[in-house]
Amino acid sequence: MKNRLLSKCLKAGFVGLVLLLLYTPILLLAVYSFNSVDNIGGWGDFSLVHYEKLFGDPVILDMIGNTVLLAITAAALSTVLGTAGALGMYYCKKRVKTAMQLTNQIPVVNAEIVTALALTITFVAVGIGKSWFTLIIGHMVICTPFVVLSVLPKLKQMDGSLYEAALDLGASPFKALMKVVLPQIIPGVISGFMLAITLSLDDYIVTVYTRPSGFETISTYVFNATMKGNAHTAKTLSSFWALTTIIFVIIVLFVLISNLAGRRKKEETR
Repeated sequence: MKNRLLSKCLKAGFVGLVLLLLYTPILLLAVYSFNSVDNIGGWGDFSLVHYEKLFGDPVILDMIGNTVLLAITAAALSTVLGTAGALGMYYCKKRVKTAMQLTNQIPVVNAEIVTALALTITFVAVGIGKSWFTLIIGHMVICTPFVVLSVLPKLKQMDGSLYEAALDLGASPFKALMKVVLPQIIPGVISGFMLAITLSLDDYIVTVYTRPSGFETISTYVFNATMKGNAHTAKTLSSFWALTTIIFVIIVLFVLISNLAGRRKKEETR
């Protein structure tokens, strides 16, 4: 009995230590986002000055808008392409399916710098200059494989006989796909879409190599602020404490809402 209790305590302590290491930097920024000082280490009065800087600077707001628009657009296109690709893989013959799955995993395990350089060289070779189009293509290249990996497990869990039954009852292949297959894999599609948004928001390397001149995202702006620095970014860098806090709160709320919705659905199905 004592050994079991000790084992549980050790496991709980280890998990708590890991969570502490993961979330301490974020919580530290959240605390200092309500502080009047501009440097971590000092301590002033409670203030919303960093949030005022965040929402009062048109440059930062424009950069945030660029990041969100890019993430949503790339994620939506990647979700459509990745879902179609997963469906194609699932209904292919075994050898073709294996080859396509291996090909899909290459961008996942490949170094991002290699992908970025390959995209840049390809665009130069075909005479395409850096633009919004090249940026979207670059983000789709890194997001689409993860959408495929999110949708494929749901397809494998699906009852394939339902699709065949729909065809036998007179439904067209497209109608059977939309009415029978898609509702069964929609959790995987949503997961792939959210994962694609996260990857796009987080990306820096592909963005730098494929973005048009003057186009800034959160990742490129923060890098320029911390590594290069200029008069404007030096004054507004502390406002990213507030931005980090807002993003973290949104993610926590989304996770909580998703979990509560999932529990309700389970209770309703019982």
